[in-house]
Amino acid sequence: MGTVYSALGAQVTVVEATGGLLPGADRDLVVHLEKRLNQTLDEILLNTKVESAEPTEDGKVQVKLLGLDISEPMRTYDKVLITVGRRPNTHEIGLKTLGAELDEKGFIKTDHQRRTGVPHIFAIGDVAGEPMLAHKATYEGRIAAEVLAGKPSAFDPKAIPAVVFTDPEVAWAGLTEADCKSQSIPHKTATFPWAASGRAATVGRSDGVTKVIVDPHTNRLLGLGICGVNAGELLAEGVIAIEMGATIDDIAMTIHAHPTLSETFMEAADVFHGTSAHYVERKK
Repeated sequence: MGTVYSALGAQVTVVEATGGLLPGADRDLVVHLEKRLNQTLDEILLNTKVESAEPTEDGKVQVKLLGLDISEPMRTYDKVLITVGRRPNTHEIGLKTLGAELDEKGFIKTDHQRRTGVPHIFAIGDVAGEPMLAHKATYEGRIAAEVLAGKPSAFDPKAIPAVVFTDPEVAWAGLTEADCKSQSIPHKTATFPWAASGRAATVGRSDGVTKVIVDPHTNRLLGLGICGVNAGELLAEGVIAIEMGATIDDIAMTIHAHPTLSETFMEAADVFHGTSAHYVERKK
């Protein structure tokens, strides 16, 4: 997502090349973020590209936009923040000479213990591939250190939490609905809107949702997605549940404090069973 900012406290424009914000995230989550951003930002321009950005004599930036609905392609902004992804800086540092292999994107190939093609050389973090997240790198570092110390450790997580620190936050772990569809994995979903949460109402932030992805044959929890205030904090319970192989029944039968935002996880489990006392999901 490319972001074009004007001065603090003034107008802010977000420019996105695809047809939706956060294209890698679940649409059921992002829709709540988009609703809030439409209220707080000046413009959200989808299917739009920044063709050029040039500094002006008065210290601002003149931007040329390219999109179907752009009536005014030339704009002037105070500041421009460009966020278009990252790529590994692994070329021309001698890895191939050592015997370490790179994949087609330039990431260093590793095994389940984070060893490269050279047994005494390990690779962790962003250079070892997606997801490029600090907590994933820390965990990989721990595995590599334990292996070096002679312990039988392996990198085999079932769920790596991902959090987008927007307002509201968007967070997910395990499989998403899109993952299940692309991999032909049987699944069912249930969502609990925060508009039905008493705690969300008392803090004035009902603009959220909690979504569960469940294996219909075993009822095992496959994934959890949350959009809302402190979604990143609330996600941890779902990560533990997925790692432990918990079922949606386990979540539904675990007493959660009321009124809290964390109980929206239990409420989503109740929606899955059709037993929620606060919300009845519309049939699709």
